Amino acid sequence: MTVHLHWFLPTGGDGRTLVDRHAYTDGGITRGRAATGVRAPDIEYLAQIAKAAEQLGFEAVLTPTGTWCEDAWLTTVALAQHTERLKFLVAFRPGVISPTLAAQMAATYQRITRGRLLLNVVTGGDSAEQRRFGDHLDHDRRYARTDEFLSVVRGVWSGRPYDFDGEHYRIDGGLTALPPDPLPEVFFGGSSPAAGPVAAAHADVYLTWGEPPQQVREKIEWIRRLAEERGRTVRFGIRLHTLSRDSSAEAWATAARLLDDLDAETVAAAQQALGRSESVGQQRMLALHQGGTLDRSALEISPNLWAGVGLVRGGAGTALVGSHAEVADRIEEYHALGVEHFVLSGYPHLEEAYWFGEGVRPELARRGLLPALASPLTGVPAANGRPASAPGGAPLLVGGGR
Repeated sequence: MTVHLHWFLPTGGDGRTLVDRHAYTDGGITRGRAATGVRAPDIEYLAQIAKAAEQLGFEAVLTPTGTWCEDAWLTTVALAQHTERLKFLVAFRPGVISPTLAAQMAATYQRITRGRLLLNVVTGGDSAEQRRFGDHLDHDRRYARTDEFLSVVRGVWSGRPYDFDGEHYRIDGGLTALPPDPLPEVFFGGSSPAAGPVAAAHADVYLTWGEPPQQVREKIEWIRRLAEERGRTVRFGIRLHTLSRDSSAEAWATAARLLDDLDAETVAAAQQALGRSESVGQQRMLALHQGGTLDRSALEISPNLWAGVGLVRGGAGTALVGSHAEVADRIEEYHALGVEHFVLSGYPHLEEAYWFGEGVRPELARRGLLPALASPLTGVPAANGRPASAPGGAPLLVGGGR
């Protein structure tokens, strides 16, 4: 079982800080002061990240969904024109789109991009956020609707007229004339009792946020058991930030600088807002940093697992922090539990992609968890006009004599 590496597209903005670029009070959500010096999520900047991810050997990039993000479908299909192999893990909300239309959009996307679509199904754990999109169902009913939604999507992808009569959808002869080829893999996350059976029934990859290894092990065992009861097999992924440097001391110093942007008032406002979330996964993230502590030693909740991101950011709240070898150790540890897919990110996303891709990825390849990338200098003429490497990849001596 090899590792699949994915990166993240910051379609809500990027920068060298954890402070959110939006400061607002709306629908019961309060955020602290807005950050300065952030990077707008324009197509030129996002294309830089996508191209870097492709060059560095990432398989796909996750694109989020929500009020403060650019639309994931439109953004990624535009970025597909700037890349050749990179896949796009497109996050979307089942409650705000017809399942038959979603199935058609996925099929069209696959043809336009020649098979580069992955789907990240986001049921939604925040009622205030859902209401902005016209969705007024409660938490558990949203998961029940997602169950029906994915049943319809897979039924429509069969290429034959599909009927469905459920609580939330009634479909008569749903059809996608040209089903997607290949069928997009479905990534799905959720930590609540309502989410588990949906993941077991429909997910190709169950995605968890970055909790300590023992907690991840328990989640894997839970979903695997539910899937086996349904005669299915589910693969597993994890969503983490990374902060990898040439030395452990340098990595932790960078983490400390990220904390320097925060103050007790900003953290308290963010924790209060995030505490209102109905998402069980979000509540598990909040529990990792002891009510918003800024004690730097307390934020390392497991070896090289840092909970500082979750002080002010919702969703994935932990980062792997350490030397390239230490970060590779932690990835190898999660991989031994059964995690195949690692969806990673860092602030800022362009620079951190290079730190990870040039530091950790080669380490993982040396351990046999990834294939080695071809040298970017392969075939490039050296100063004397000869290729920089021999046909077998052996280095050539160039320049002076013996």
